[in-house]
Formats: sequence, C-alpha cells, structure tokens
Amino acid sequence: MILLTPFDLGLAATLLIAMSVLTWWTHIRLEKQIIIAALRAVTQLLLLGFVLRFLFSRINLLWITGIALIMLVAGSREVLVRQKRRFKGWWSFSIGAGSLFVSSFVVTTLSLVIIINAQPWYTPQYAIPLLGMLLGNTMNGISVSMDRLTQTVWQQRSVIEQRLLLGYSSREAIREIQQESARSGMIPIINSMATAGIVSLPGMMTGQILAGSPPVEAVKYQILIMFLIASGTGFGIMVALWISTRRLFDNRHRLRLDHLKYQE
Repeated sequence: MILLTPFDLGLAATLLIAMSVLTWWTHIRLEKQIIIAALRAVTQLLLLGFVLRFLFSRINLLWITGIALIMLVAGSREVLVRQKRRFKGWWSFSIGAGSLFVSSFVVTTLSLVIIINAQPWYTPQYAIPLLGMLLGNTMNGISVSMDRLTQTVWQQRSVIEQRLLLGYSSREAIREIQQESARSGMIPIINSMATAGIVSLPGMMTGQILAGSPPVEAVKYQILIMFLIASGTGFGIMVALWISTRRLFDNRHRLRLDHLKYQE
C-alpha cells in the first residue's frame, strides 16, 4: 500500500480550489459551499480516523453504540435541513431518525450477525464502516424522496383535494405522488448497481484494491454492500413515505398542509 503524504493531499486540494475559482468566475456562485464542504470533510474525516483508531484498540459495545447514535442524529439532521417544505416541529427529524433506524440499523445488524458473522458481531472494523455506508446512502434516498413528496403535494394540492371530493381515500389520492417520490429516491442506487463494473468502479472496492486486497474478494464485499444499501434505502424510503403520508392527512382523509412550512 502506497502511503499518502500531506503534500499529496495538498496537490489534490489545488484541484478543488481551481474548481472553486472557476465557479466564481462563471458566476455559478458555489465556491463558498465547495470550500466549506471540503473543510468539513477534512475535519470530520480526520476526527473519524482518530476515533476509529481508538475504537479498534478497544472493542466495547457501549462505545460502538455511542458512535452509532451520533451518526444517526447527524444523518437525521441532514434529512431535516435538505427539505424545502418540511414538517413543522420535530416531525421532520423524527421521520428521518425513525426511517434511518429501521432501515440502516436493522440491515447492518442482520448483515453483521448472519452474513459477515463477525466475532463479536459489533467488531468496529466491520460495524462502523458498514453502518456509515448504509446511513449515508439511505439518508440521501430518504431526503430526496421526502422532498419530492412534500413539494409535489404542495404543487398539486388542488388535484389531491379534487380526488378527495370525488370519494378517493387519502391513500388513493396520493398514490401516484408516492410512487414517483419512491422512484426518485431509489434511482441513484439502481443506477449504481446497473453501471457497477462497466461505467464506474465503486468506492469500497477501489479502496480495498488500493489497500492490497485480492480483486475478487474486493468484488464480493462490494456486491454485498450494494445489495445491503439498495435494500436499506428501499426500506427507509418506504417507512419515511408512509409516515409522511399519514402526517399529511387527518383521520377524515382531509389534506393538512398546515403541518408543512417552507424553508429557503
């Protein structure tokens, strides 16, 4: 394995700086977001490296649980802040946290106990990276699908209300919007699976190969991860859309848009 030096990372950073300058020059105005995101990535990943080094030397379920809960809270917040029209109060955070927990945590635990069969099952070398990949991808799918759902419901509120007046149930009135929202959230992972090995080399497999793992073993792990991510994302989206739909209607099948608020 070839070790990278700070100078090597600095060379890579110059490309990002050049990209930021280009967005400023072309008036796209993304330079601030790019720089902030890059600084956050460097800080967070360096902290993660120190934390993982500590966890790998001390296999303790309480420490693993604490890190997992921090990751869950951070992921739930990201789901919350990415909504243009989000639910008022704690509902957006609760929907994100609940759907992430049901999907990512359950799928990760099942894979560690049954498929990977790590000893102990909460071995941080497997548990933390696996949970992180599942949370990251599931978070993206849930945030996209929820944003699509609330935005479309707001835009088509008159159509939904007309269907309700014609005798449709709330589930029937919003079914097409639910389907399109779920499809939007699932498209990225479906595209990733469909193009893996032909158009793109997935990150985990590439990292293992660069670290010296046999290519076939790296491929096996990548297949496992993609299947887990796809199933976790799908379960998370279904749970989030189901809860969101229940929140958008009352017991008398009336559309309740007063539960939503617009966020710039």
